[in-house]
Amino acid sequence: MNTILKSLDDLCRPRLLIRAARFGMQEYRRGAHLKRHLGYGPLPQSGVALRRLIEIESEVNDQRQNDNASYSASYHVELLIAMMGEAQILRASTATQPEAVM
Repeated sequence: MNTILKSLDDLCRPRLLIRAARFGMQEYRRGAHLKRHLGYGPLPQSGVALRRLIEIESEVNDQRQNDNASYSASYHVELLIAMMGEAQILRASTATQPEAVM
């Protein structure tokens, strides 16, 4: 899980997109938001969801960089919000798990 979170820390996106996503993250609701990006059905665990969101966001970011006409800034921000929300959930869950005793 640390590699997923590390890859998020290394992302370089325009400041305006990140600021909008941070603002929107306050209203992040996993059940409602993830279904828009991952489809309907049972929600995956945060680590799995985050990996998939990273893949989708990478494709959307490629559209942005290539000036693709199908690029949507609002959809990109929604993806970043979901990624930040899932990362927050993942960090909280790993922080509360007790370490294995040998």
